Order: sequence, then C-alpha cells, then structure tokens
Amino acid sequence: MNLFLKIFKVLQRKILEQASSKTRIKYLRKQGVKIGQDCRIYSMAFSTEPFLIEIGDNVAISAGTEFITHDGSVVIFKKDKEIDGQVFGKIKIGNSVFFGINCLILYNTTIGNNCVIGAGSVVRGHFPDDSVIFGNPARVVMKTSMLKMLLKQNPGLVQTDGLSVAEAYNLIKKHFGIE
Repeated sequence: MNLFLKIFKVLQRKILEQASSKTRIKYLRKQGVKIGQDCRIYSMAFSTEPFLIEIGDNVAISAGTEFITHDGSVVIFKKDKEIDGQVFGKIKIGNSVFFGINCLILYNTTIGNNCVIGAGSVVRGHFPDDSVIFGNPARVVMKTSMLKMLLKQNPGLVQTDGLSVAEAYNLIKKHFGIE
C-alpha cells in the first residue's frame, strides 16, 4: 500500500471516530458489517473482514471496543509451510446488547439477546440470552435481571433521562454534594 493511501485511511478513520454514530454506521454498512436498527456505535475497529460481523437491533458499542475476525498467529507456521492460509470466523451479536469501553471480541463468537459485556472484557465463544458477561477470558457472571435489580438499588442512580446536559450535570452535582 503506498504512503498516500495509508495516510488517507488513517485520516478517514480519525474523521469517522469524531463523526456521529449514524455516520459511522453508514460507513460500516458499506464495508459489509450487517447492522440492525437503533444502534449506537462509538468504535471503528471492525477487523480486516468486516463482512464477517453481524450486529442486531438496539446494540450500543462503546469506544475502544475491537472486533477481530481472524487469528494472526498462523503466521509463525507459514515459514515451515505447515499452514498455507489464514483462520477466520464470524462474530454475531444479538439484539439489545451493550458493550462497555475497550472490549475485545474475538472470532467465532456469538452473543445472545439482552446481554451486557463489561468494560475491558476479552470475549470468545457462545453466550446465551440475558447474560452479564465480563472478564479475561469473559464468562457469564449473572443474568441481566439480577443486574437490573442491582442498578435500581445503586445509590449512584440519578434520574437524568430527558434532561439537558446542563440540567443533568446540576442534578449529578447535587446528588453527590458538589457545588
């Protein structure tokens, strides 16, 4: 790849990282990612084979999350001509899934509906509906119904829906006694 093309791709990615979620989704769909309705995507790291990624409806993907659809480790076996190719796998995300910041989603992964992926998780495998998943390696730690109950009882819960940013900040400051 020539230098001009490399620079163009880096600039394009930087611009898209600052663009709206809608603009990112439009671009990713053109690259082959299957993306459902009402999604929010704050990452641009959709591997070198974006056409192997399928995302359901109402999915939120936080910044820093990366999708990897191949296994680059085969390169060490190429010199001996033991493996003459690459290993690839699909990634399928169900509906109503939330990804915390800086997750790594590896090839051959399926995540069911109504799941929460904790920040920094390294996810590979098949995960059932209604699961809270986190860790390295990621594992199911509870059902989303339990998470909902815990969130409703959390002393840090502040009702900010429908408020402007300024109103929300004022309410948060008041809640925590910050003037």
